[in-house]
Amino acid sequence: MEAFESFVALTLEAQGLVVSEAVKFPVTRQTAKAAYAETQTHGFEIDLVAARADKLILATVKSFFGSRGVVSEHVMGQSSTQRSNRLYAMLNDPVVRDALIDGSCKRYGYTPNQIELRLYAGHFAGDKKGVHERRIRDWCASQHVGGGPIRVFGLEEVATAARRVANSKMYRDNPALVAIKVLEAAGMLTPLASSDVIAD
Repeated sequence: MEAFESFVALTLEAQGLVVSEAVKFPVTRQTAKAAYAETQTHGFEIDLVAARADKLILATVKSFFGSRGVVSEHVMGQSSTQRSNRLYAMLNDPVVRDALIDGSCKRYGYTPNQIELRLYAGHFAGDKKGVHERRIRDWCASQHVGGGPIRVFGLEEVATAARRVANSKMYRDNPALVAIKVLEAAGMLTPLASSDVIAD
């Protein structure tokens, strides 16, 4: 599990979910051959899968620290570069989305309305005005996949939830939690406000 994914996993566990990393689902697509119809099946990897009795979450996690960040055109599948669009195929490609929902139902026994797609972004592209983040959140809110819209979580939401887990008295040998506790013990983190909470 990558470093930022471990922080995201903490936020999911705090919601009473059991988290698994990197699960592959088969996705069958039509090839571009013009002479005859042909399909190919490839394994499509989901960064994190989180489950509880009433809900299954399929999450794509993009940290992109030190880079441009998550770009709205890429998430929406509107980039002129197909490679960039494919980074978010589980969000913007109907064939992939349908295959993931169907595969999840068959593999784990959930119904489509119990399945939720999520995007976790460590860094959104753009300036302080947050144009890309706003466009991404608006577009994802307009998509209906499985049980509802695609939900989006940014760095502040993830970090706040992870710090709340770290404040628990229960000991856990988790690198992300230890990193938070070290920074808190060194007085390098500002206190959490009582209203800081991540929604279920």
